[in-house]
Amino acid sequence: MNYQRIAEKIIELKNADFELREKLIQNGQLSAGYNVEMEKLHNENAKQLEAIINQIGYPSIDKVGEEASQSAWIIIQHAIAQPDFMRKCAKELEKAVNENKADPINLAYLSDRITVFEDKPQLYGTQFDWDVNGEMSPNFFDDLTKVNERRKQIGFNTLEEQIEIMRRRIKDENQLPPLDFEKRKQEIEEWRKKTGWIK
Repeated sequence: MNYQRIAEKIIELKNADFELREKLIQNGQLSAGYNVEMEKLHNENAKQLEAIINQIGYPSIDKVGEEASQSAWIIIQHAIAQPDFMRKCAKELEKAVNENKADPINLAYLSDRITVFEDKPQLYGTQFDWDVNGEMSPNFFDDLTKVNERRKQIGFNTLEEQIEIMRRRIKDENQLPPLDFEKRKQEIEEWRKKTGWIK
C-alpha cells in the first residue's frame, strides 16, 4: 500500500477546495448561499475520499501523516450534502481518536456539524451562522457552562473568545449577513430536507 501517494492525493483534494474558496472570497460570492461550483467540488472530493477510506480505513496520522489526516478531515467537514458519508466518517474518526491516532478537536467539529444539520444542540459550540441581528453567532447549543467545560477538556478557548475570533474573521473576509434572514433560514431548511439531514 503506497500511503505516501494516498497522502499526496488527499492533500491535492483539500488544496483544490481551498483554492476555490479563496476565489469565491475574492469575487464576494462566499456568503451568497451554497455555491454550485463549490457543492460539486465538495461532492467529488467526498467521493474520492470515500474510495480511499474503503481501501485503507480512516486516514489517521499513523497511516498518512498529520497534514493528510488534517486534509481528510477538512474534506469530510465540507461534504455537507453527503449525510451518510459524514456520519460514517464520524464513527471512523471516533475510533481513530480513541486509539490516539487522530485529533479529538477534529471529532468535536465534525460531531457538532452533524448535530447542527440534524437540528440538535451542538456540544462544543464549533458551528456558527448568521443570527437574526446580522451577527455571526454559534448555532444552537445545550448549556454555555457545559460547552465551555467540554471545550476546555480538548484544549479549546472559551466560546466567548471564539465568538470574537469568528466575528473578526468574517469582517476580514468581507462577508456580509443575508439580506433576508427568514428567506435564508427557509432555504437552509429545504436544503437539509432535500439532502436527507432531516425529514
